[in-house]
Amino acid sequence: MFDTSHLHPMIVHFPIALLMVGFLSEIIGLTLKKEFFTKAAFYLLILGTLGVVAAYITGDIAGDGVSETGQLKNALETHEHAAQFTLWLMVGAAIARIALVWLKKLDGILKYAAFVLFLAGVLSVARTGYYGGELVYKHAAGVQFNFGLDQNTNGQNTTAGEDDED
Repeated sequence: MFDTSHLHPMIVHFPIALLMVGFLSEIIGLTLKKEFFTKAAFYLLILGTLGVVAAYITGDIAGDGVSETGQLKNALETHEHAAQFTLWLMVGAAIARIALVWLKKLDGILKYAAFVLFLAGVLSVARTGYYGGELVYKHAAGVQFNFGLDQNTNGQNTTAGEDDED
């Protein structure tokens, strides 16, 4: 059966990859002054930002299924706050970049301001991912333990390795 809480881990890695590669492309474009890399960075920024929106929405849904107590509650709140900051920062960076491209003002100081905004967004994505990793690896949030139990045809739990008798 498909569980909607699985959507977040399936989606969240796309914006991370898109934005990291987009930022690397931005660095190459600024350094080598190659238009291809600057355009690639622009499109990857937009796609990555759309992915951030999707990751935020699915993360909110996945967080509803986690029982919040003690340290897990604090870790989840930290991740949520970091994700919300990242969402607004990346949306702002994408809107600013779209406006600069549309107005044909992506030069001089504005080009470097857009770069710094992209850098801040990528660092925020990394920070949010770190806190998400802590949720899974330190607090086991969203991890389902089976401990060797299998479902037999009668719907009763049996330990792994036992033979089912008819």
